[in-house]
Amino acid sequence: MPGGPAAGYAIGHYGIGMRDPYKSEDDYFKKNPHVAGMAAEDDKIVMNPYSQLSDKEKQAVILNEAARVHMRTGMAKPPRFALTPEQERAFAQYSQNPEDRAATVAARILSGDPSALKPTPEQIEYVNYLRTFMGVR
Repeated sequence: MPGGPAAGYAIGHYGIGMRDPYKSEDDYFKKNPHVAGMAAEDDKIVMNPYSQLSDKEKQAVILNEAARVHMRTGMAKPPRFALTPEQERAFAQYSQNPEDRAATVAARILSGDPSALKPTPEQIEYVNYLRTFMGVR
């Protein structure tokens, strides 16, 4: 929809399209303004129109979610690294799937999110691959 929450964003970032939230997503975002965006089930990036993040922070979320889509769809090879004990504790409730947790950590390292905690050399090596694959400077 013209002028909607995705207005002002490019049609796609890093090869991944964006769209406005569906009604159910909008309802979720309204109740959870701390969730800045997501890689939706249709492999599109959906930003939270109620988020108070700066434009720079929103761009980091877009990068993070684009990386998640690339890893989830197999366009990029999936991460095969182990998480540190601290990362395991921090992301234990995030998903029961270890690959989901590793992809979350990789995407957060790529986008500069400190919640990824201290990366290991293997994690940095994978993120460097992902950066090159996505054309991120």
